[in-house]
Amino acid sequence: MDDTSVLHSAGETRLAGAPSFDLIKGKLLHPWVRPGTVRRSGLIDRLARSDSRPIASVVAPAGYGKTTLLAQWAERDGRSFAWVSVDEMDNDPKVLLSYVAEALDAVEPVGRRVFDALASPASSVPGSVVPRLCSAFSSMISPVVLVLDDVHLLHDSGCRAALSVLADHVPAGSRLVLAGRTEPPVRVARLRAEGRLAEIGPGDLSLTVGEAASLLRAAEVVLGDEEVAELHRRTEGWPVGLYLAALCLREGGSVGTAADSFGGDDRLVREYLESEFLDRISGRHRRFLTRSAVLTRMSGPLCEAALDLPGSAATLAELARSNLLLVPLDRRGHWYRYHHLFRDLLLAELERLEPGMLPVLRRRAAAWCLASDLAEEAVEYALAAEDVEMVARLVQTLWRRFYGRGRAATLQRWFGWLEDRGGIEGRPLVAMNAAFLAEMTGHPVQAERWGDAVDRWQYQDAGASFDAYTEAMAATLRAILCRRGPEQMRADADEAARKFAAANCVFPITPLLQGMARVLCGDPDGGDAFFSGAESIEGHRVPEVIAITQCERSLVAMARSQWGQAEACASSAHARLCQAGIEDTYGAALASAVQARTALHRGDVPAARRDLIKALRLRPLLTYAQPHWAVQLRIALIRVHLALDDLAGARTIMREIEEIFKRRPDLGTLAEEAEALRARLSRQRSAASPGASALTAAELRVLPLLATHLTAPEMAAELFVSVHTVKSQQASLYRKLGTSTRSQAIARARQLGLLEG
Repeated sequence: MDDTSVLHSAGETRLAGAPSFDLIKGKLLHPWVRPGTVRRSGLIDRLARSDSRPIASVVAPAGYGKTTLLAQWAERDGRSFAWVSVDEMDNDPKVLLSYVAEALDAVEPVGRRVFDALASPASSVPGSVVPRLCSAFSSMISPVVLVLDDVHLLHDSGCRAALSVLADHVPAGSRLVLAGRTEPPVRVARLRAEGRLAEIGPGDLSLTVGEAASLLRAAEVVLGDEEVAELHRRTEGWPVGLYLAALCLREGGSVGTAADSFGGDDRLVREYLESEFLDRISGRHRRFLTRSAVLTRMSGPLCEAALDLPGSAATLAELARSNLLLVPLDRRGHWYRYHHLFRDLLLAELERLEPGMLPVLRRRAAAWCLASDLAEEAVEYALAAEDVEMVARLVQTLWRRFYGRGRAATLQRWFGWLEDRGGIEGRPLVAMNAAFLAEMTGHPVQAERWGDAVDRWQYQDAGASFDAYTEAMAATLRAILCRRGPEQMRADADEAARKFAAANCVFPITPLLQGMARVLCGDPDGGDAFFSGAESIEGHRVPEVIAITQCERSLVAMARSQWGQAEACASSAHARLCQAGIEDTYGAALASAVQARTALHRGDVPAARRDLIKALRLRPLLTYAQPHWAVQLRIALIRVHLALDDLAGARTIMREIEEIFKRRPDLGTLAEEAEALRARLSRQRSAASPGASALTAAELRVLPLLATHLTAPEMAAELFVSVHTVKSQQASLYRKLGTSTRSQAIARARQLGLLEG
């Protein structure tokens, strides 16, 4: 049984206040400064003198010693350094911010709530994660220098927006340092105008003549003053050019040749690499260098497995002792990477010499990583190899684990990659996983699309195989989507139960859906019996499923006027979600709405308002992809609004119910409840203008983005809507919040509890 076997499970067991997935610890260590490295004392002093500027940017092309400078600063500065070496896999906001949180937590605890928001599968990055992390950062007492190296590798807009907000929360005495090849993803012009940005560029990082002489001496190259000056002039002080020139000279090259080859131009270095460097070394070393360039990081065992070159581990160790272009990633000498420029050049050489080897090497690397419990790296190597079959197989195995760890953005990227290459159609379990992810994260259009793909496989493909487990998964998906009414939902849920039993599987999601279908069919007693059965299933880490089940039992108890039991079930649902650290999911939305109703019944209006606000904020996660829970939630919210004499809020929610019914017209007893509430609302009048409680689900999706520095076009791109739509929703937000500017709207939303921070 693979990891797809536990459906709808979130919040895997983890230590309180700890990351939800295994971090690569080497990314959190500042690089070791090798003996003989040129000391950049002047630049370090300059960074120290600019301490009044909370942000520092170190920007230059490859080979200018950005990382070396910052590592030397870390060794000399009295403050703690929190270091994150960014790579391509960090283009998921929760991954990047998990590393940032862990780096800061090593200096001073940032608190469990930060890690809970990072781990919660459907928590909003701008709405929950960023505010909590920024609050923890700005509250730190211990001075810290937070370094993010290679930020140019971040192309995800959510990551870049998060860093821009983080830059506004650097505490006094601390620094945020962003290093990379391009301008950092912060508001550089504004920070510069405000005097809050210290900048180091290529001209600053170029070596002086004296520093060039030191570099050459450390490389055991002896030149006269005039030769050093000439070499410095021709290389323009480019550190990596000078180092390569030293290697050239040490191997017998002339000063003139070295100067001509390394004039600060990548093209010249490439020509040298092709015509001089690789020709001078042994064939074994040449094959090792070019083939190992496919590896984002290297260890002896990985090189042995991937390169098919005997003695690869020994070759790596030999290179590590002799070559500054190999960068150590830990203190034990286990993991290394090439200097970025050198790796780019070696990869180009491999593509020229052995183009057919690239996918082969990457597949081998993927297999080794998978066997070594480095699942994410395995997927990334398979992606790079364009191996659709391997990626589909890995994603099918890993999706539930990654969803439970809050990695929805990474999964969406992987599913998108497969979709672009036709890798989902015809693979029913992968299509189901994509559909489950979409419906759990508030993306109903995608859920419908993959639901259609599953139906095509099951009902139109005459050659399809029908094993019990896959059929049970398909029936579960159909029951959740509930596209053909409650009677069909009941049949689908019952089929799922039978097929899972045939596959020797028992999951609480199945009796939950069986009970839900019976409630919709007008049999609450039968439904409650199934809910009780779902609660009794042990051995599966599915807190959200159990919490929703307890919400259903609470609603059944309310219908029977058994308010004591209703309150006990609601409290139990809330406690289970809190214990699991998954308070920002669609299950939490339903739990908060149910709690608001029980709070009102016992007369605790402040508690009801708090729970109402949370349910309102989270309700965009419940869509027509789970129409039963989406309508249940909104009916509960309308009842609370009416009890609080808030007709505008109730009418807003009723309009959302009507939109859901346009797509799911047959929802059994829920349709009757909704119609009774609609009639009640039509009889009541109110002169009050719509306020914050009347914010629509669409407006609530825009609200967290206002707290970032994204422009309207960027927000539109994030939400997949038009710029006109975003601007219209923004204007409506201002009106309902009683504000006229973006900053006022953010402040008011935080005051009301609609935004954290």
